[in-house]
Amino acid sequence: MKQIIIVVAVAALAGCGVETASTAATAAAVKKQEIEQGKKNMEQMQQNIGKAMDATQQGKERAEEAAK
Repeated sequence: MKQIIIVVAVAALAGCGVETASTAATAAAVKKQEIEQGKKNMEQMQQNIGKAMDATQQGKERAEEAAK
């Protein structure tokens, strides 16, 4: 009887461990996806900033040419 209780307790604890590991793996996958999306957003913003800087430089050059 004592052995049956121990076996049931061990099986229950093992099941909890699997569920916890599965939850942790899911959370890690979600976090990885968030990081990848953040990197994409950062790259897009860098491109937009680069374009804005180029446009500003071109406007400055045109203004200098017009002033001559």
